[in-house]
Amino acid sequence: MGGTRSGRRGGPRRVLLAAALGCLLAVSSAGCSGGPDGTPQQGQEDKAADRGPIVVASGLDVTGSGGVRQQLIEEWNRRHAGSKAEQAKLIELPGGADQQRSQLLGALQSGSAGYDVVNLDITWIPEFAEAGLIRPMPEKETVDLDFINRVHLTTLWKGRSYARPFNTDVGLLYYRPDLLEAAGIQPSRQPTRKWAWDDLNASIKTLALSPSRGDDQAGWTTQLKQYEGLTVNAVEAFASVGVELADEEGTYEASEADLKKGLDELLERAHHERILPSAVSSDETATLADFAAGRVAFLRHWPYVYGALRTLLPPDGYSVNRLPGTSVLGGQNLAVTADSPRAGNARALIDFLTSQESERCLLDAGFAATRASAYNGKSKPCWPRVAAALRPAVGTPPATGGPSSAPPAPAGEGGAKDQAASARTAYTMTLSRALNEAVQRPRTPYYGAFTQVLQSHVHALLTAESPDSDKAAAKLHRALRDAFEGK
Repeated sequence: MGGTRSGRRGGPRRVLLAAALGCLLAVSSAGCSGGPDGTPQQGQEDKAADRGPIVVASGLDVTGSGGVRQQLIEEWNRRHAGSKAEQAKLIELPGGADQQRSQLLGALQSGSAGYDVVNLDITWIPEFAEAGLIRPMPEKETVDLDFINRVHLTTLWKGRSYARPFNTDVGLLYYRPDLLEAAGIQPSRQPTRKWAWDDLNASIKTLALSPSRGDDQAGWTTQLKQYEGLTVNAVEAFASVGVELADEEGTYEASEADLKKGLDELLERAHHERILPSAVSSDETATLADFAAGRVAFLRHWPYVYGALRTLLPPDGYSVNRLPGTSVLGGQNLAVTADSPRAGNARALIDFLTSQESERCLLDAGFAATRASAYNGKSKPCWPRVAAALRPAVGTPPATGGPSSAPPAPAGEGGAKDQAASARTAYTMTLSRALNEAVQRPRTPYYGAFTQVLQSHVHALLTAESPDSDKAAAKLHRALRDAFEGK
């Protein structure tokens, strides 16, 4: 939010000030100095590190209760069973992304929570780094080139890396082959090329003319409720027509003409003849329910849905392709808090959680992995005990809520069934290509203010009886200019 910067508590600067005052009072001591990057003194850190545990704060795991994140923490603890100081504890924060961000900001600014590692949404890195709430990674540490470059860039702010990529995300286009075939469209179940919006619109037009279409059906749906999902969809529309809202340093650089161009693109995608009317009030859970119930043939969603659908549809009842136009990156990065007295152990834990084995576990569980080796077959396999613990749960609906308005479609005898190996391989390749093409949302320490402004203006436009993109662009331009300046 805009006010966090001026009201920040200083993170490592507060620690250095306390250390300096201690030196002045202890005049008889031989010397006193803080550690590199404003860290506590080595003796202080070692003493606190002996106590443990390493506390990790994260949002809810979409792979469910006892999901892959918890399983990875337990594997780390097994490997360090002889050391109480190296034991780790995962704390999951309730609520949506905005609530989690507020909780973490408050906890780190007050120093009340005792978190050592925080799992941050990629859009929060500039804000938390600028506020001095997380530590930069050691400058001498070389970048692991196995991390997908576009994903690694989400850890940077002003030329320094403040985190390691944990799990990533990217928009994908899911589709129902059965609904397309009923309308006379013969889709590939293993897509090899990326569709354009013209391709999608042509299919939606054909679907509209099909005698089999029901009154409650539409071509596609996406998340246009006034929350972060709307920001993602808006940025994807803007980026698809070449509009960038800010530069790498968080300076606003769009014009009214740029905004009108992007808003017109979003309005075109959300045209009432194409999209399900309820999309303007739908989030991830609602849109997944509409897709599973057959109310739409196309769905824009995240990678975890590929696994969740196996409990909702038969194996040949869905497929996936890259999203037409430009897709936006999502995901979370792991950072060490500025005041953690266990920074050394915390970094070792992060190294473990982002290792090749752990990233393979994340991919197998339904997340998008951050390492290229997870997709090209060169990674080490998932930790055996983690793989065994996850096997029954892979593909289950997310903990944040599965479709409740429609019963799951039958998946055949025996319940959930996997798609064929060839389909899963095609999905992995599709996901890898999408990640290597995706773009970031604006990088700014005022992301909270930016996303609220964008959501309110765009949602008002989408729900207006007679949308006027010229007036909307003018109002949005003024509001965004202030938001990016922290006003």
